[in-house]
Amino acid sequence: MLRGALLQPVVARAAFACGLPVLVACSGTLDAGSDRPRETLPVGPENPVILSNDGPYDNWHGEYAVLLAHAGGPALAGIVVSTGGAWFDLDSNFSGWQELVTRARESGLASIPDPIRSPSAPLERPDDGNVDSTAANDSEGARFIVQKSSELSRSDRPVVFATGGRLTDVADAYLIDPTVTDRVIVVASLGTGFSADEQVARMGIPNGEMDPWANAVVVQRFRYVQVSAYYDQLADVPAERVAELPDNPLGVWMGAKQPDILATPLASDQVSVIALGIPGFTLGVTHVSLSGVENDEPMLVPDRNGTGWLVTASDGAAATARFWELLLEPATFGR
Repeated sequence: MLRGALLQPVVARAAFACGLPVLVACSGTLDAGSDRPRETLPVGPENPVILSNDGPYDNWHGEYAVLLAHAGGPALAGIVVSTGGAWFDLDSNFSGWQELVTRARESGLASIPDPIRSPSAPLERPDDGNVDSTAANDSEGARFIVQKSSELSRSDRPVVFATGGRLTDVADAYLIDPTVTDRVIVVASLGTGFSADEQVARMGIPNGEMDPWANAVVVQRFRYVQVSAYYDQLADVPAERVAELPDNPLGVWMGAKQPDILATPLASDQVSVIALGIPGFTLGVTHVSLSGVENDEPMLVPDRNGTGWLVTASDGAAATARFWELLLEPATFGR
């Protein structure tokens, strides 16, 4: 069990007072009967995004990101490629993401950035349990986050780190430059939401189990958005629609990748960027706060006065519909 600083309240930075709360998401139902105004996310299409993931083939994280970047945002400021779980081969991960970028550019999406390789190991919990005693990796990805956020962030428009993997690099960014938390909001496809028998959201499987201590760093030091509202990603490009994909290199890439998309909704890492770029995806949110840790998983619970938010429902059909609008719209590819 994690101890020490993780059991203390989440540090509330000045930005929280400006209406930029920590945000946590999960699947569930709308708050029926509430007379409170409907809450919205503190980030959206106007925020530049640094995408982060490991394997490139099991979901549509990258494809959603490159398409949305050319259709109203969020703009893609960088792609950080790491390892995690079954996707332990950094060379393979990186070459796959580079191919996606190349095919997108060849199809007319010219402003897609090259991916950044970030070899790093999960962070280790220090003996005193203090986040600020953690030894930094000083990884390439962490340095990129610090640099790019310094270039692009504004007080009213922080950079978003949208991840579908472990939180190691963004936690490491804090360890090498604590001021990065003033410039970056973390939006993570990670963990699970409320279950039927307990009102607790957890920072574990999927993705959170790969670096529990990085979770501890992020949830205490960053403005944080956990998107646990997954959906059936097989509906995005079912086999019967492969022939409808655009006749360009990106369409060919997607058609070849389609059989490898994982069936489990927990693999739909793209929810971290969909929540920003497709407003209709997020249907309901509620306040949450950090309550403690169980089996190395930070636990987030409902709290009307909490500095976090929980997405209680999402609309996968809205995401799929927008995906196909972008794929089939000639203007997307400059035609």
